[in-house]
Amino acid sequence: MKALVYLGPGAKQLEDRGKPGLREATDALVRMVKTTICGTDLHIIKGDLPDVAVGRILGHEGIGVVEETGTGVRRSRKGDHVLISCITTCGKCEYCRRGMPSHCEEGGWILGNQIDGTQAEFVRIPFADTSLYRIPPKADEDAMVMLSDILPTGYECGVLNGAVKPGDTVAIIGAGPVGLSALMTTQFFAPANLLVIDLEDNRLEVAKNLGATAVMGYSPT
Repeated sequence: MKALVYLGPGAKQLEDRGKPGLREATDALVRMVKTTICGTDLHIIKGDLPDVAVGRILGHEGIGVVEETGTGVRRSRKGDHVLISCITTCGKCEYCRRGMPSHCEEGGWILGNQIDGTQAEFVRIPFADTSLYRIPPKADEDAMVMLSDILPTGYECGVLNGAVKPGDTVAIIGAGPVGLSALMTTQFFAPANLLVIDLEDNRLEVAKNLGATAVMGYSPT
């Protein structure tokens, strides 16, 4: 299969790799249909995350079709169209029970980090029952792939942690995919003003179309 592989700081390459197999009874093998690039992937390539091993297949987002499941998998079966969570969760450890799956003792952010990721034709997903989500029939795949990481990050880390309330004035610095996701989901809480700040005029134009009440450009110099 083809896979995008990290080769050390500043280096990546599309390589031929063997198709992964199941290792645990709770694993599923997924044939990738769509994936995308996270800013974290770019940080890995720059060398900002030295714990990521040279030779690692990148990526932790995407949707696909289940090809095979382990004997312990109950919620997914061959042929299911699924969303892959960027966070792998065992569903049983203390952190998972407390609603903190990113700190899962056996999972967390491991795809494209500690194990091979989704920027390949096939990917092995540990703890499939709690890390894969079936996609509704005829759902828009381009929209669904945003739910792996990008939109939830903007909503959970930005909007919920920001404790947005009706009538608030909210400033969003950076109108990339996560910033725009925060812009869209902030509107669930009826803020009075939504200011978006970015370097790029085209991003600010998109922000206006998505509900920003004001935009501001700036220069880093």
